[in-house]
Amino acid sequence: MGLVEKQIDSLKSTQFRQLVAQAISLGMIVTSALIIWEGLMCITGSESPVVVVLSGSMEPGFKRGDVLFLHMSKEPIRAGEIVVFNVKGRDIPIVHRVIKVHEHEDGEVDVLTKGDNNPEDDHRSGLYAQDQMWLQRKHIMGRAVGFLPYVGWVTIIMTEKPAIKYILICALGLLVITSKE
Repeated sequence: MGLVEKQIDSLKSTQFRQLVAQAISLGMIVTSALIIWEGLMCITGSESPVVVVLSGSMEPGFKRGDVLFLHMSKEPIRAGEIVVFNVKGRDIPIVHRVIKVHEHEDGEVDVLTKGDNNPEDDHRSGLYAQDQMWLQRKHIMGRAVGFLPYVGWVTIIMTEKPAIKYILICALGLLVITSKE
């Protein structure tokens, strides 16, 4: 085997090692993000510790694009709290204020919600599932404990314009593949 052939083999081996190192780095980034998310879920007691406000139903308090931080404690839910909930038949969580609480003798509560910018409560407006008048604790993902204004617009843009999302994913993938470190 000549000197040129050895150099070509060495170059191929180096490129393969770089590719493997980049793949491992990408895997570690994804794994770290998942671990952080799972950790936040454990700390906050919420299945989704961070949500983005997607509509104007809570204006002027929360605007479209605001990011809410959630926590779910064992304490009873009270009127006036901002909660994020899921309703059967809807894929997207809803951010609204608790306006009425009905307490049962066993400690369970039923709650009625309403968007601050909406004219009617969520039962009357048809937001709840058919024949559902109240929300129970099982529907509530968490209570708002803080927010960052406008930070969620990135999520909204990528959801409403999927082409931008795919362009960003491709660009990040190319960046990882072509980086030398």
